[in-house]
Amino acid sequence: MRLRPVLATAAALCLTATPLTACGSDDGTTSADGTPKVSVMASFYPLQHAVEQVGGDHVAVTNLTKPGAEPHDLELSPRDTVAVAKADLVVYQSGFQPAVDDAAKQARDTAFDVTPAAHLDLAATEDGHDHEHGEEGGKDPHFWLDPMKYADVVDAVATRLAEVDPEHADDYRANATRYRKELTTLDREFEDGLRTCRSKELVTGHAAFGYLADAYGLEQESITLDPEAEPSAKDMAEVVEHVKEHGVKTVYAETLVPRKTAETIAAETGATVAVLDPLEGLTDESAGDDYVSVMRSNLKTLVKGQSCS
Repeated sequence: MRLRPVLATAAALCLTATPLTACGSDDGTTSADGTPKVSVMASFYPLQHAVEQVGGDHVAVTNLTKPGAEPHDLELSPRDTVAVAKADLVVYQSGFQPAVDDAAKQARDTAFDVTPAAHLDLAATEDGHDHEHGEEGGKDPHFWLDPMKYADVVDAVATRLAEVDPEHADDYRANATRYRKELTTLDREFEDGLRTCRSKELVTGHAAFGYLADAYGLEQESITLDPEAEPSAKDMAEVVEHVKEHGVKTVYAETLVPRKTAETIAAETGATVAVLDPLEGLTDESAGDDYVSVMRSNLKTLVKGQSCS
């Protein structure tokens, strides 16, 4: 295993420990087979979850974005930066969180950018608004809202973990295969649930759902590309006109950001407001306790909001 020297030293010490002082017996630093866990820093929730699904008991994962925080605006403390430098693996998406990009440059060979595996193929300006996050190549970064793009990243994480920890490579590959099957089932549920929607116009407060819309035959129209920015009067007027023109009945707000803008649009048009979760992070308000359960909640919301039979 190509782990940090401190972990290799700890493993060696475990060999001479007495039964009463055996290393890792209750502190979570070793796997069930007694080998040191791979320490992984993940930049935000979807990547944390992917590593946990693939790594299982062989990894110890820390999410750099705290629950309830907006990942776009993440700032790393000096302590966070040190933790990134010490980790065996840093999993991040370049261009999404500038502070993590800077830390990843310092981490060098332990940094793993999932962007190539995510196949970002939608422009961040596709709905006509200017993007302000500065994502990689001007592309929409929210790949995980398409389960099959997410599955590709899961596979890439398995490949990288197998390189870092070849002793458990078979476990990582098997876990990725298992989870891809679960994501494929989720994908089919979305296809079936959204196939017969009477409304194809997906009006959202934040342009986070482009990949979901593209995968399942919907058209995203967002009020703003920046989840915390105040939309201009022109943007608001354009969305109001779009909602009226297309007979949109539901406008979607989201977790982690205020609903004021979506509520204003709804009040101007007679539409109702529902909540979609972009799954950038889990909170107490999340309608589920993991990626799949929240996505299924999103599906139920969309089936109702888009008038799907």
